[in-house]
This record gives sequence, structure tokens and C-alpha cells, in this order.
Amino acid sequence: LLQGMVFYRPIATLYRQAAGVSVFQITLIESISLALALALEVPWGILADRIGYRRSMILCCGLYFLSKIVFWQASGFGGFLAERLMLSVVCAGLSGLDVSILYLSCPEEESHRVFGIYNNLGMAGLLAASAVYAVFVGENYRLAGLLTVFSYGAAAVLALFLREVHPSQARTASHQLADFAALLGQLARSPRLLLLVLAAAFLNEAHQTITTFLNQVQYTQAGLSASAIAAVYVVMTLLGLCGGFSARLTGWLGERRTGALLPGLAAAACLALALTQGPLVSVAAILLLRVCHSLFTPLQTTLQNRQVRTADRATALSLNALLMDLVAVFTNLVFGRAADFALPLAMGFGFVLCFAGLVLYL
Repeated sequence: LLQGMVFYRPIATLYRQAAGVSVFQITLIESISLALALALEVPWGILADRIGYRRSMILCCGLYFLSKIVFWQASGFGGFLAERLMLSVVCAGLSGLDVSILYLSCPEEESHRVFGIYNNLGMAGLLAASAVYAVFVGENYRLAGLLTVFSYGAAAVLALFLREVHPSQARTASHQLADFAALLGQLARSPRLLLLVLAAAFLNEAHQTITTFLNQVQYTQAGLSASAIAAVYVVMTLLGLCGGFSARLTGWLGERRTGALLPGLAAAACLALALTQGPLVSVAAILLLRVCHSLFTPLQTTLQNRQVRTADRATALSLNALLMDLVAVFTNLVFGRAADFALPLAMGFGFVLCFAGLVLYL
């Protein structure tokens, strides 16, 4: 909930632009950050399985807090790059760790519902932060950064009170490397899991880039005012809460049809954004993209956890995240270049990603 309270999120792109960073530089920073996260994914997973999930979570939350301090004070390309490099260490550490703690803390049959609640709490925090921004912050971007520092500091304190669900394992490095090689072999022999991970990666990246960075450019070109953009962002955050209905939707349609419907609708939303810059269509398409991603995330998280057949759950899920990071490094650069050339071209690339995700899921 507290880490969802990113008070500058409604103006994340505008915040960076006001500090002297271009859209391409933003996406370049994202790609560099993801490349580092990619390099750290598996080592972090092995470390988490070795020192325990609680200690790993405390380390990640503490560094997360420090990264927000850097962001608050950042100016220019170098400052924001430093913040993203710190964040890449955090993301690599949390990847697979948070969902592993949740998965091991509840009955397996409840995991889909629990992941939906987890995502909703993050969205609720973001909604609260967006409301505070719209009412109290306004054009004071640095105040939004400072408020985010406070919320992440509180989250770091709460991490100290977590209960260990995966005690540390005293194993030699050679044993850990052998276990990792075995996990890598299992992943290579699981084509269906590979296809699922890639499908999720394509939808995740289209959603992340469009709803975090490109949406603000789209709204501005469509003629929306700053207050209208903030209001739309609040609605978009509210719709993110629909992830709590993911288990119910899947129970009604089945996993196959649900997983096919959501990337298909996301592809349609991206196509609409590529073909028009009208304000109503732009807002509706971006809101639809948020709904599809919110409903798909608990489903794909459950499917990935279900296929883990080892006690080293964090390491196994880090391997999946490694593949997703590889995809993201490439897609961020393409999105950035396409957006600098023509925004509809970037939205068209989002359509390609979502449609490819649909095909891979099927």
C-alpha cells in the first residue's frame, strides 16, 4: 500500500522533463536500468534463497527508500540515471520475492485471490497519492517527490516486522550454481512456461510504457489540460483495482479464454491510440489498457507460481523475470525512438506487442 503511494506518478514524465530530461532520455534510462536489473536478477534470487526472504525484503525496502530520496533531489540525465540504477537493484531483488512470500503465506488455492488483493492494495495507494496530488500538490513537482520519500520510508520500517517464511539455507556457491543450472534446464524444457512469460512480458511493457510515459504526451496532444490529465489519472488508478476481480473472471471464462481476451482487448486499445488522437478515444483506450493489464497480472502470476517445482521459488521466478527484463530492454528503446519520431508509431508498436502476446498465450 505504502509503496503504491507514488505522489509524482500522475506527472512522472512532466517531472523529468521539467528537470531537463527528454522522452528518449527517459526511455534510455529505463533500458539501462533494466539491463542492470537483468544482470542482477538471478544473483538476487540465489541470495534471497540463501539468506532468507525476510532479510532480502528488508534490504530491498531500505534501498527503495534511499532511491526515492535521490529521485526527489535529481536534476538532469545523471541524477535520474543514478536513481534508476538504484531502483534496478531493488527491482531485481523484489522480483519473485514479494510474490514468493505471499504464495508461501497462504493456501495454494487462495493464491489467485491473494495476488488480486495485493495488486489492489498497490493501486489503492496510488489512488490515494493521486488524489493528494490533484488536491494539494498541483504544479509543485518537488513536493510530490518529497511526499513519496515519506511513504517509502514508512514501508521500509514495516518490512522490519515481516515473518520469515523461507529460512536461510547454508549451501556452497558450487551447490547454488548447480541448482541454478538445473532450474535453467527446467525452464528450457518448459516451452509452455516460456510462451506464458513472453506473453506476459509483451503486455506488461506495452502497458507500462503507454500508461506511465506516453499517455501524458497523448493527452497533451489531444488538448487536455493539466487538471483533466490528473482527473483521468485518478480514474485510471481506480480501474486498476479491478484486478481483485481477476479470479472471479477466470472462474467464469476459464484460464484460456480469459488469458486470450485480455491481450486481445489491449491490442485493440493500442490500435485505437495509433489511429486517432481524439481526447475521448485516447482516454477510453488508455483506461481499457489499464483494465486488461490489471486483470491479467494476478492470472499470469498464479500460472507462473503453479509451475514452480523447487524450494528455491525466488530463484525460479527470477529466471522468469530475467526473460521479461530482456524483452523490456529492447522494447523501451523502440518505444522511445518511435515516440520521438511520431507518437502514433509508438502506439502502433504497442499494438504489435499485445497482439504477439495474444498469439503466444494461445
